[in-house]
Amino acid sequence: MILHNGSALKVAEFLLQIKAIRLQPEEPFLWASGWKSPVYCDNRKTLSYPDVRTYIRQQFSAAVTEHYGNPDAIAGVATGGIAQGALVAQELGIPFIYVRSSVKKHGTGQRVEGHVEPGQSVVVIEDLVSTGGSSLNAVNALRETGCNVKGMVAVFSYGFPLSIHNFKNNKCDLVTLTDYETLITQALKSGYIASKDLASLREWHKAPEAWSETRSNDKN
Repeated sequence: MILHNGSALKVAEFLLQIKAIRLQPEEPFLWASGWKSPVYCDNRKTLSYPDVRTYIRQQFSAAVTEHYGNPDAIAGVATGGIAQGALVAQELGIPFIYVRSSVKKHGTGQRVEGHVEPGQSVVVIEDLVSTGGSSLNAVNALRETGCNVKGMVAVFSYGFPLSIHNFKNNKCDLVTLTDYETLITQALKSGYIASKDLASLREWHKAPEAWSETRSNDKN
């Protein structure tokens, strides 16, 4: 779910303005998975723009307190959620920890960095959710340390059915500041895309792999 429709549209506008999210249905991007996609997302760019960074920090903090109350700590997911999570923890005046993408291969070999106490309540901060795989991997790492994960807040989610299923299956609540449908609505309103692009963008969202195969075949 998104936090609030008004703020979700504003976050979407910011992401489009600074090109943290780009929409190119006619010239799709190549994802690491091998899929061709009309969307490219790099929310780390938000950190370079003070006004955007401040607004996102405020919306993150509002989402945490509104949906999860007063957690004992904020946990950032490496790498995109680390800086955002630290900003939120500072705003709320609570401890911060972060989760590595994999176990550290030297020293203590830990996955969760920072002071962790079994039983403490934690809200996880993430920059982007696609299938939910890496995000939920971090949630499970926190649970293995004995943390009570109350939920996750992310800047943006594609809202794929697979990710919805994965979060439900892992019993993890997800709140996002904005999402794909809000983004393309705002993109059309602000002129970042034309009305003729909407069908293709929605077709990709419904079946990204099939959309990608079609575009790959078009090039052959």
